[in-house]
Amino acid sequence: MTTATTSPAETEQAPPAARKRSPLAALGGQNLSLIGALVVVLALFGALNENYLSLSNLQVIAEAATITGLLAIVQTVVIICGGLDISVGSQVGVASVVSAMVFTGTGSSALLGMLAAVGIGVLVGVLNGLVIVYGRVNPTIATLAGLAAYKGLAQLLSDGRAQGYVLNDPVFVFLGRGKIAGLPVMVWILIVVAIAVHVMLRYTDIGRNLYAIGGNDTAARLAGISINKYLVAVYALIGVVAAVAGILLTARTGSGQPVSGSEGLELKAITAAALGGCALKGGKGGVGGTLLAVALLGALENGLTVEGINTFWQNVAQGALLVAAVVIQQRRNGERAVGLPH
Repeated sequence: MTTATTSPAETEQAPPAARKRSPLAALGGQNLSLIGALVVVLALFGALNENYLSLSNLQVIAEAATITGLLAIVQTVVIICGGLDISVGSQVGVASVVSAMVFTGTGSSALLGMLAAVGIGVLVGVLNGLVIVYGRVNPTIATLAGLAAYKGLAQLLSDGRAQGYVLNDPVFVFLGRGKIAGLPVMVWILIVVAIAVHVMLRYTDIGRNLYAIGGNDTAARLAGISINKYLVAVYALIGVVAAVAGILLTARTGSGQPVSGSEGLELKAITAAALGGCALKGGKGGVGGTLLAVALLGALENGLTVEGINTFWQNVAQGALLVAAVVIQQRRNGERAVGLPH
């Protein structure tokens, strides 16, 4: 009796066969659906308003979606490892206020303002992680508390109103209104963060460990992965990126905003991550799908605004999209309806 073996040459020939998938198959059904929905939205509002697809309006959509995109990317990371952060919008508000107040309080030092914002971002991010890991508090509850607490902190620091004026500083003006190679600087920042996070998730041991933690935390622990350290680090990363988003909000609006511009960002970020294919139970998701979902939400929101539709409908649409995304996930995973027989 002979035993079949696979030669090294045959082993090396297997990957090319796998790479013969068509580009459409490589994109995946989730991303193809998002691309199709984005095309429909663009075509619909383009037909209703001839200026909707103009270069200037497309840039407006891109700039408006940048802050949401940054938060959605890090929301993707934390969902992949089985967590959630509902406090990201409030973190943006705190960072925005701190950046502007330190800027004006130090004699117009943009660098110190930005460093202070990033510092406070790291602080609140690590605090979230420590409460979740060592306080053994559910991530949803812990960050829901953070949502209220950080919003209150931003209002206390600013006395509930916009603080400072930064548009007399070339650095803030460059961040908020500058362009590189025809693209707004804000969009370039989003691209850089997206590429960095994508590389981390797909091509490093850190990313593989994050997927492992979200997929099966017990197996990950038995494999020697320090889950506690990873979770604290992920929430610290969220704090840093939320601080960057807060700085961009300050640069875009010209002052530190405790609530305006940051309220509701957590819903947009979670919706984009869910629409992009993140499994809310963890272990699944990616940056590409999230960015497509951000583009879809941005195009829809702008289209409704251009058509003069009541902005309250945007909240209705976001909520409906989030529910739809979760329902689709449940159906794909074969989950039975709660309270109903198999």
